[in-house]
Amino acid sequence: MELTSIVDGTSAQIADAGDLEALDALERSSIGKKGELTLKKKELGSLEPDARKAAGQALNEAMRALSDRFAERRSELAAAAEATRLASERLDLTEALTEIRRGHAHLVTQARDRLEDVFVGMGFTVAEGPEVESAWYNFEALNIPEWHPARGSFDTIFVDLGEPEQVMLRSHTSPVQIRTMENQKPPIYIVAPGRTFRTDTADATHLPAFNQIEGLVVDRGIGLGDLAGTIESFVHAFFGHEVKTRLRPSYFPFTEPSAEFDISTADGGWLELGGCGVVHPNVLANCGIDPEEWQGFAFGFGIDRLAVMRYQLDDIRELVNNDVRFLRQF
Repeated sequence: MELTSIVDGTSAQIADAGDLEALDALERSSIGKKGELTLKKKELGSLEPDARKAAGQALNEAMRALSDRFAERRSELAAAAEATRLASERLDLTEALTEIRRGHAHLVTQARDRLEDVFVGMGFTVAEGPEVESAWYNFEALNIPEWHPARGSFDTIFVDLGEPEQVMLRSHTSPVQIRTMENQKPPIYIVAPGRTFRTDTADATHLPAFNQIEGLVVDRGIGLGDLAGTIESFVHAFFGHEVKTRLRPSYFPFTEPSAEFDISTADGGWLELGGCGVVHPNVLANCGIDPEEWQGFAFGFGIDRLAVMRYQLDDIRELVNNDVRFLRQF
């Protein structure tokens, strides 16, 4: 009866143990080397042989029963401790139900994408080229030799790569036109959007790194009337049919005749948009195209300035300040 009482009492204490530390202490005090049941073994020597055998068997059974209960409870407490640890380390990866602010394309990218869509819809393809160019592609093939006075007006940023040729950051996307004409036989209908560079000081209307888009058509029987019609079609598609266009005589080394094209404003005035003209025969010849058989026209304007006009911004530098509060409005 005494062993039964000890086993029952210890079993109740095992069930009540709240953690592994308390369970270990209880195990040492009950079946450990100096535990209550272990000390009972020393009393077996005073018993008669038959009684000693029966008592020994009963004591061993009690030890095994308690040992099994200690092991079972230890597994339960260890599992509970592991669950607590995992819960404390858990990361909440559930989707937030609050409003998510998503990014969107920059104003300049929006303008470029819209321009490309308009011109692709008119039958043009998009062409690109490197931002670092040689003097041949940036100037000479465009009928601007080294001695030409117009060459100094481009405020070119040169790259010091040494011999054998002069290298620079392109000051317009016209080199893409040259590369296209060198590698593609007419007819050619392309637009060339991209970033360009000049030594301009940033102010309300200028940036040293800005974006342009230029168009080139080379085909048989092309003239100034085709250029005027193309510009009018583009302006109507981009700005709406209420906007009018006009051409004013101008001068560019790579076109002859040359013109500036303007668009009408809501207050009855005119706003300059870009330059254009019929491709100079020398430019066609420089690219291996016979100017007696093929003719062409070209035009170009700034994408950044177009975005400024479209969204009525006061300062072109807002496009590069990367103020999120400003950009979120568009």
